[in-house]
Amino acid sequence: MDVSRARRPLLLLTAGACVTSLLGGCSSGAGPDAERSTQAAAPLAANELQDDYRAVIKDVLPSVVQIDATAALGSGVVYDGDGHVVTNAHVVGEERTFRVTLATGKEPMPARLVATYPEQDLAVIKLDSVPAGLKPARFGDSAEVDMGHIVLAMGSPLGLSGSVTQGIVSATGRTVSEGREGGGTGATIANMVQTSAAINPGNSGGALVNLDGEVIGIPTLAATDPDLGGGAAAGIGFAIPVSMVRTVADQIIKDGKVTDSGRAALNITGRTVLDDAYEPAGVAVVDAPANGAAGRAGIEPGDVITRIGDAEVTTITSLQEALAGMKPGDAVTVVYERGGTEAQARVTLGEV
Repeated sequence: MDVSRARRPLLLLTAGACVTSLLGGCSSGAGPDAERSTQAAAPLAANELQDDYRAVIKDVLPSVVQIDATAALGSGVVYDGDGHVVTNAHVVGEERTFRVTLATGKEPMPARLVATYPEQDLAVIKLDSVPAGLKPARFGDSAEVDMGHIVLAMGSPLGLSGSVTQGIVSATGRTVSEGREGGGTGATIANMVQTSAAINPGNSGGALVNLDGEVIGIPTLAATDPDLGGGAAAGIGFAIPVSMVRTVADQIIKDGKVTDSGRAALNITGRTVLDDAYEPAGVAVVDAPANGAAGRAGIEPGDVITRIGDAEVTTITSLQEALAGMKPGDAVTVVYERGGTEAQARVTLGEV
């Protein structure tokens, strides 16, 4: 639904009162009536929005599951009627078998790994048998996701299955690098949805849902604040966009693996190098196969990459973040140093 729909009575009444005032002033009788109408509309709009929340929760929560692995606990979303469940790669880790519990609280069901794709922190598992009434989620369109949209995050934070938090889409198009601490994959993920809905440990792999009852993302990360000792920064979480979820899940279900990542690459092995002040100063090329994107452009082991396109490169992470916003086949200028001399190469990007 249009997020503004729940507020439309209030907005229309308020606008009407203002027009009356502008045209001729509100009479002593009309003013109180208009005010009472506005006051009456406010709780009505709030009740309609609350009803929307409850309808979405009732519709979507049965499609959100809790996933128990040996070393982790997370969430997942029922992808189809065949028992496939999409979740985060860091939830499944190195495990191959799981116990899956529906939000309705039925007995845990066994499931097995289909495939994991750590490069986008996504994975698909499959229930050993499909229970009666299993309800796949409806997935939305990333192109329709915009700042200000109201969203609900559904999952099992801290093991509290069937939990729901609410917020808005705070931003779109974020490129976020995931650490490897705590089982993270180290992935750099582009076009993530930033949300103010609370995302806590256990929410990973669950559903970020709009008020149409569509999954628009998979909650994956919560920002951390160094000033809080690395603790979670309130109101800043990130979800993998539904477009990427569909791309990865469809390939895994069809082929058992990701065959077309859509992720650009220089096809090098590199490491971060430091300058004389011990500050990150670029990415040294350790290996550049001759048939890879960088190798074909003449970049060699020992070269230090300092820029790609318009993005400065100081670390492996900054290089990954720059590439995350590009596509295989894009032609970009790579600036590098060789023997203390700056040089450039025009590189047609390859694929991860």
